[in-house]
Parts: sequence; structure tokens; C-alpha cells
Amino acid sequence: MKSLLAAIMMFTRIPLWRIVQVDKKHYTGILLYWPVVGFLTGLITWGVVRLSAPFMPTLVACILAVIARLLLTGALHEDGLADFCDGFGGGRDKGSILRIMKDSHIGSYGVMGLILYFLLYVTLLYELRRPHGCLYAYEYIPLGIILGADVSAKLCTSVMINALSYARTEEESKVKVLYRKIRFYEYLLVGLPALALLWILKAPFLPLVPTGLAVLLLGGYLKRKIGGYTGDCCGATVLIAEIVFYLFVLILLQNPVI
Repeated sequence: MKSLLAAIMMFTRIPLWRIVQVDKKHYTGILLYWPVVGFLTGLITWGVVRLSAPFMPTLVACILAVIARLLLTGALHEDGLADFCDGFGGGRDKGSILRIMKDSHIGSYGVMGLILYFLLYVTLLYELRRPHGCLYAYEYIPLGIILGADVSAKLCTSVMINALSYARTEEESKVKVLYRKIRFYEYLLVGLPALALLWILKAPFLPLVPTGLAVLLLGGYLKRKIGGYTGDCCGATVLIAEIVFYLFVLILLQNPVI
């Protein structure tokens, strides 16, 4: 339970630290509960779109949903994406990549990465709300789609991180914490109920295949380039995986015969 609270405090701005104290040791196991946090961030994203869309243009509602999620998470993953783009865009070897990612300043690759990401993310939210005349067509984006994207992206990224080594030392880590290795049965205890809840909410499961494949390929790339992962790589992977999920859902919407 303490690790779950630690995960919420790490990945969101919810001030639980005001009412509960969590030791550093509990933060080492937060990877296991990262997908659980996805239910929270996904619910906020869906809720803002659902509540605001009837009173304003759809595009504005989608932008407000993105802003709400940024406020909830403190743009933690987006910061990682910017550093990831700068590091792997401008670095030639492991040392230069890690050095660039650690720099607090944002470069041209990071700016371009964030612009393209937000353009794609908002567009996907907007397009997914429009009816396409097939199985997953709804007037509003189904809760299951947004939760499916958020939870599966974090679950796949968590598994990837668990399989890789940390590319820096603990002292070089921004949060000064190294995640412990999660056992298989622990993933089952958390992952199976999460997937069952997504099934109850009618989340599409077919997009999990390309999402998992994208994370697998990205994990192999990280291992080859820097020998493992960093916190910035974690944030970037989550957002990339989420985009892949949404893209494949949109493909299903426009091509119901697939």
C-alpha cells in the first residue's frame, strides 16, 4: 500500500505527502503500481473532455483535457520526452546522450518533439471522438479507450524498465532512487485485475499488440545506445506507447474490417 501511495506522489501532483509519510524504500517498488496511476490520469483526461465538450468546440475540450493532465502530472513525462529527443537527437555516443539529457535546458530537438507530440495527441483525441460508423464509434470518446491507452502504455513501459538496467548510477539519478526488480507473480497480482477492469470498461485490446511491440523495439534501442534506461527514457516511452495505442485505435475506427 505504501508503494502505491509513493507511486501516486511520484507520478502526480496530488499532495498526499501532507497526510502520509512514505519512506524512500517504498519508492523502489513504484513500477508495479504505475499502471494503477494510469487509471487516475486517464479518468481525469476523459472526464474533462466529457464534461466540457457539450459546452464548447470539441477541439477546445480536447486541449483542456491535455492541460488538466499536465497539471495533474506536473508534465513529468513530457519533460522526459523533451530530454529524450535532445539526447538521442544530438548525442552520438552513450556519454554525450546521457550528458545532454541531464542538461536542464531544452534544445531544438526537444522543442520539435514536444510540438509534434502535442499536435498528434490533441488531434487523436479530437478524431477519436468523431463517429466513424464501426464497432468502436461513439459520440464521446469511450472511457475504456482513454484508460486503455494510459494504463497499457504505463504497463508496457514498466515491464520494459524492469527488464533493463539503469544507465546511470543511483547518485546521478534525478530522484536518487533505483527501482527494484519486480517479480513475475507481482505483475500478475496487479496486471490481471487492471486488465480485467479494462475489459469490463470495454477497452479495445487489439492495440495492445502494436503498443507492446513499439515498447519492445524502443527498449532494444535504448539497450544498444546507452545500455539501459533513464528517467527521461521512461517518460518518453510512456508517451510514445500511448500515441501508438491511439493510432491503432483510429486505424480500427476507419478500417472496421481489420
